[in-house]
Amino acid sequence: MCGFCGAVWTTAEGFVSQETIQQMTDILTHRGPDQSGMLRLALNIQNPFSDCCSPSKSYSLLDNFQSETTIDKGIVFGHRRLSILDLTEDGRQPICNEDGTVWVVFNGEIYNYLELESILKLEGHQFRTKTDTEVIVHLYEKYGTDFLHEINGMFAIALWDVRKKQLILARDRMGKKPLFYRQESNRLIFASEIKSLMKVPGIRQVIDPIALDQYFIYQYIPFPRTIYQGISKLPPGHFLVWSEGTELRIEPFWLRNAQESEQERLENEQISSLRTFADWQSELSKRLENAVQIRLRSDVPLGAFLSGGIDSSIIVGLMQKFSSQKVKTFSIGFAQKEYDETPLARRTAQRLGTEHEEFFVSPEVENILPAIIDQYDEPFADSSAIPTWFLSQMTKKRVTVALSGDGSDELFAGYNRYQAVRLGYWGDHIPKSILRILIKILQWTIPNTIGARSPFRRTKRFLEALDMPPLERYLKWIAYFNREHMNHIYCEEYKKSFESLILSTVPEYNCIDFLNDHRQLFESRDYISSISLMDMMTYLPCDIMTKVDIASMKHSLEVRSPFLDVHVANLAIRMPIQYKIRGTKGKYILRETFREFLPPELENKPKTGFGVPLDHWFRGPLNLWLKDILTDPSQTNLILNKNFINQLIKEHEDQICDHSNRLWSLVVFQHWANKNGISL
Repeated sequence: MCGFCGAVWTTAEGFVSQETIQQMTDILTHRGPDQSGMLRLALNIQNPFSDCCSPSKSYSLLDNFQSETTIDKGIVFGHRRLSILDLTEDGRQPICNEDGTVWVVFNGEIYNYLELESILKLEGHQFRTKTDTEVIVHLYEKYGTDFLHEINGMFAIALWDVRKKQLILARDRMGKKPLFYRQESNRLIFASEIKSLMKVPGIRQVIDPIALDQYFIYQYIPFPRTIYQGISKLPPGHFLVWSEGTELRIEPFWLRNAQESEQERLENEQISSLRTFADWQSELSKRLENAVQIRLRSDVPLGAFLSGGIDSSIIVGLMQKFSSQKVKTFSIGFAQKEYDETPLARRTAQRLGTEHEEFFVSPEVENILPAIIDQYDEPFADSSAIPTWFLSQMTKKRVTVALSGDGSDELFAGYNRYQAVRLGYWGDHIPKSILRILIKILQWTIPNTIGARSPFRRTKRFLEALDMPPLERYLKWIAYFNREHMNHIYCEEYKKSFESLILSTVPEYNCIDFLNDHRQLFESRDYISSISLMDMMTYLPCDIMTKVDIASMKHSLEVRSPFLDVHVANLAIRMPIQYKIRGTKGKYILRETFREFLPPELENKPKTGFGVPLDHWFRGPLNLWLKDILTDPSQTNLILNKNFINQLIKEHEDQICDHSNRLWSLVVFQHWANKNGISL
């Protein structure tokens, strides 16, 4: 697990100096505290080794900064390494092939690297290290950009082809590893985090108003946008090709009509041959077991996150099955019982025989919250980033790699909202006039309660959107701020400028398009599957993977997700919905296939998620901190409507409505704006 950055330029004005690339690299040290490396080449160079250091001793490091003479056309890489495989100096990046004509910097893990290496060696490729990174350059030699089909792993890659003068950036299928870039007329710059790009002189911090609008709706900023105009996220499952004199090209290599490799075609044919539930169980068991086994490859200590829920219990159970010693497991808890899952995690650890540790998060966290917000570089409002931060911090004290259960809910329909999707689908077959009468009757009979986890509150929220078109209904269920809120969230001056800008630049803008574009990939499936797989393409990479990557890498911890193994994902994507949802329970096939690892208490336990007691904190110990940020008259912000914010705070304090998630998203944005001097 690592961090990297770089640039390619075609004029002297785009030149990136040694000082700049050093600063870009140094700010990523938390992602790779063990080693660093740099590479700089002129675009016209044909044999890198003729002009710089010999590859014989440490060919993986080309630190060619003998002078600061401006290179009119050049490329530069910077890399920080967290050593997981091959802890020696040989694993230092950038890494090249035998003759130095292909160079790569890489963030992630290639889990099937040993199998790929064996094949490549038989074909004559020479390996000088024991890292998974070196596999990439040789795969590229053999397959070109199609090498991405062969990789099973999590990755962000930057690869330079010396002969073709071609840069390739790529991001893994599920977006587990981030990759940002900025295209300019004479330069392309890229990095693992936005903060690295900001070290390049001359980059202005200008808010993208559409990105801001999407943030308040989704709690994250969907790819390819970022909060800043001119800086983009490479979409998951895509690669970017830059060549001098040609237009930058971005293409998918997974789903989205991407060309299948022969291996992928054969795998899909094999999945199509599955007939019975027992067939699907057997195949799932085989694939998930293999996914866990290959993720146990490590030259450093390894453990697991354990919440006590279905997903983490299965992963830890399989880890213990394949481990010769007790697996180290880690859990986070809260004083509020409705948010605390440590008792169940503790019982699960005892059942599976793990070496278990717990950490409790107190509400006295206001001193660390700004640091958590800052680490994400742009507004990010999933409050479960808070416990993920502390869980990663605690886990890193014992291990360097941790396995998690992320991805199961999207792939196997585990979220409660998919039950709502099914009920909503049935409601679509009731005449609207009758449906509206039923909704009013039910709303009148349900008592008013607050609390994010109140079943009555959830039912009312469900009913409020029941007569809307299906996808708009779903967006209303998952959005932090609905359309009515969005009409009040901005001050009048900003609202006018926002509307004017949208009309002049993106007149067709609709916040729901991000969801619809991905749902259409699965429109041939039943509606519940299309929604859950849409979440796999949107919510999973933009929220869950972003949250885990930033929180874990801040503490130099690598997190691996077996459920997101490409072979497990391919199986789940094609699995019939009746094997995922049975009655009122999601993840049915997981429960039935891996029942031996699940404590009996899970059978009737409702899904709770990785929540934080913000509702309690914002009415109690964090109330003054909340107001200091959102209502301090000395804070200049010409974007948010202060009257609307005061109304939300008052309603939350008076327990009229639980606005904790909305207030948290506003706190995150306001703190980010203050920190970065944003006052539009």
